[in-house]
Amino acid sequence: MRVSVDGRDVEVGEGASVLDAVCAAGVWLPALCHDDRLSAVGSCRTCLVGAGGNIAAACVTPAGEHTPVTTAGEELEALRRDAVELLVSALPRRAVETTHSELASVCHKLGIGASTAQGTRGRGTDDSHPYVHLDPDLCIACGRCVRICAEVQGTFALTLAGRGADTVVAPGTGGAWADSDCVACGGCVDTCPTGAIFQPGLPPGSAASRRLPTTSTTTRTTCGYCGVGCSLDVVAEDGQVTAVLPDREGPVNRGHACVKGRFAHGFQRSPERLTQPLLRRNGRLEPVSWGDALDHVARGLRAAVAADGPDAVAAISSARATNEENYLIQKFMRTVIGTNNIDNCSRLCHSPSAAGLTASFGLPGGTDSFDDIDRADCLLVVGANPVEAHPVVGARLLERALRGATLIVADPRAVGLAGHADVHLRPRPGTNVALCHGIAHVLLDEGLIDDAFLRERATGLPELTALLKEYPPEAAAALTGVPAAGIVQAARLYGRARCPAIVYGLGVTEHLHGTDGVRALANLAVLRGAVGTDRGLGLYPLRGQNNVQGASDMGALPDTLPGYHKVTDPAARARAERVWGAPVPERPGMRIPQMFAAAREGRLRALWVIGEDICSTDPDSRQVAAALDACPLIVSQDLFLSATASHADVVLPAASWLEKDGTFVNFDRRFQRVRPTVDPPGQARSDFDIVHAVAAVLGADLGCPTPAAALDECARISPHFTGLSHQRLDHQGALCWPCPYPDRPGQAKLYTDRFATRDGRAHLAAAPYLPPGEQPDDTYPLILVTGRRLAHYNSGSMTRRTDNLRLDPTDHLDIHPDDAARHHLRDAQPVTVESRHGQARLTIHITAHTSPGQVFCAFHFPASGVNALTSDHADTVTSCPEYKVTAVRLAP
Repeated sequence: MRVSVDGRDVEVGEGASVLDAVCAAGVWLPALCHDDRLSAVGSCRTCLVGAGGNIAAACVTPAGEHTPVTTAGEELEALRRDAVELLVSALPRRAVETTHSELASVCHKLGIGASTAQGTRGRGTDDSHPYVHLDPDLCIACGRCVRICAEVQGTFALTLAGRGADTVVAPGTGGAWADSDCVACGGCVDTCPTGAIFQPGLPPGSAASRRLPTTSTTTRTTCGYCGVGCSLDVVAEDGQVTAVLPDREGPVNRGHACVKGRFAHGFQRSPERLTQPLLRRNGRLEPVSWGDALDHVARGLRAAVAADGPDAVAAISSARATNEENYLIQKFMRTVIGTNNIDNCSRLCHSPSAAGLTASFGLPGGTDSFDDIDRADCLLVVGANPVEAHPVVGARLLERALRGATLIVADPRAVGLAGHADVHLRPRPGTNVALCHGIAHVLLDEGLIDDAFLRERATGLPELTALLKEYPPEAAAALTGVPAAGIVQAARLYGRARCPAIVYGLGVTEHLHGTDGVRALANLAVLRGAVGTDRGLGLYPLRGQNNVQGASDMGALPDTLPGYHKVTDPAARARAERVWGAPVPERPGMRIPQMFAAAREGRLRALWVIGEDICSTDPDSRQVAAALDACPLIVSQDLFLSATASHADVVLPAASWLEKDGTFVNFDRRFQRVRPTVDPPGQARSDFDIVHAVAAVLGADLGCPTPAAALDECARISPHFTGLSHQRLDHQGALCWPCPYPDRPGQAKLYTDRFATRDGRAHLAAAPYLPPGEQPDDTYPLILVTGRRLAHYNSGSMTRRTDNLRLDPTDHLDIHPDDAARHHLRDAQPVTVESRHGQARLTIHITAHTSPGQVFCAFHFPASGVNALTSDHADTVTSCPEYKVTAVRLAP
């Protein structure tokens, strides 16, 4: 559409506003209530223009081909200036005197001086919240903060309170900000044009305007918390991180962030950071030089190999490390030590995703780009709580639901999205397969399937059809506890959708039959023809840690080389051997649980643990500690002296994600750059440099002198990554794999032509429902489910060393009011939780968010001992632990 602005024709899209046309013409207008991400309201009247002979607010006036727009002229300029002066007149002088805010910039351009500001409200500042402060005297009631909280974050924590000239933003609860529903995403800080809402440590208004102190530096990098992959601008001064701002062009987060990525960076300067190597002498860890520490590691590795061969050594790589670091450690283990005993924490979370998605479709990653989620008209969210565990994704999903997409939530708890769901299914923990089969039965029974897709692109339908006869809604209801009517309703909503999407998390994978759960979900997408077509968005597995996808992509697994090529495949080994110039062992190595068992049995003599606190995060933690104590050499490489480090013989100080160079891969297979924002503290080194140093003391040269060179070398081993390089990512931005060509984009949407299976078809899985490993009984009557909470991350080693601890200072056990009454428990009461495997101490929190017969807690406070409760039951295909079903009892 062509629109005339001041006599010049400009091209704008359908539905554009006059303000869009004015901006396209390169004309500046003040627009203090406007943010491109938000709905327009036209409340400030500062963007007045002439439109078709009338004076109108440009932001709320639709552009039209036959409506010429005028911005120039004394009358219009005077009207805009008067509107701004009216707003400023009620503010204190500091609103104009600051050089950082959008309002101050507008005043400067219009020639409005500080003398115009005559306000003397004196309401004071609300600094009760650690990350978001409020100065109501600077508020102009533009409503941008209220709208971003509602429309982008979906929290609805803010309101405009008062009347007339006294109207200002306030928490919706009416009290202090710290007591409100604020989730500290920082969106209100980023949109506030005056600095009324501001971030401690930055000048008021600077976060929104990006006018930062000239003494600071800003570096663009990728968040090191969950697997969403938010692009962030990190502000540093004098070698310390002072602020983190979301990248407004970020491909996944689009200028949004969460409390962890945005604010939880204080761990970087924690006095508890490890800054020099430690060596155990006479039972105590003592500071030593890097030379002494590396010599001890080398002697231990040589002794282990000499005594029992290369398979007496194992390494656990890190989902927090970069791709290049994971690539280097697996190369070290295979070419220097000579073993495939390398694994990473995906074993504990999403290994069933890799196995299930590979079996169903051919590749171990999500099927579609999250960019396309805006096309989805039906969201099936299973076993995930993205509002707390992946807040940016949670906000995007909620935004889609609020704009009309159907939302189906399947989770035993009333997780964040459940309150907005069209259907909330609450299956008993461990019954996901039966639930999916019940839904699939209805899809088949009511003809809500894509016959042509199934005929041309899938296999296994007769076998699945025969199995599903055993799972009519009534039978599925008996197994899952979900009413049959709910199963039917969910199936019809998903089956009749134009473009459905499935989003799932650890509530699907962390089960005895987690791989079957993934494949049962994949069945639904295949039946609907919603994979590799424009009729759906397949499956999105939400990854828990920042690089859990990339660690596996890089070959940090006992049975696969980089790019998921099997170590048992002679051609794959030969390709790697040509690049590495060294033989590759052909027998798969040990998985993490097998490593622990081998250590307890005396078969594993050296274990190198990189960036994981396995004593706090792995199941049946007493047995993990016993394994570490039995192993002659334990090397712990981390940021802090963790529970694992306390069992180590050598502790090596590592750099954090804020101090590294490389790449991460997020949950939708997107490679993104990671750049160092500050130097590591003291003598701490990157994992990349440490692996090189260990190889050097063993007399080996791993090549790959830089992270960029490591990715280049990886690209020579796997065609999935041939088109990827640091140089290309720096120039073009994020790219999804597979990316086999350096001159073409990666494949954001998979399987548009054929599936990556041998026969090119999607494989339906006819796996029957099998019960979980544990069941409640009279002795242990409750089922414990573990998961994440908003303010913390994994074992809390980073977030508990930030002001996030003020937001969530202790762990607690969620219990339904009926169960609390039955066990004579009151809110905030200390309680001992006992399982068949161990015990933990928590505090009672009575809430209807849990179902009767179930309790929930997080694992962010290792001192509580939560992982001592969990069993050694694990997914029968991948050895992923059954974290989600543990029978427990409570004692005051």
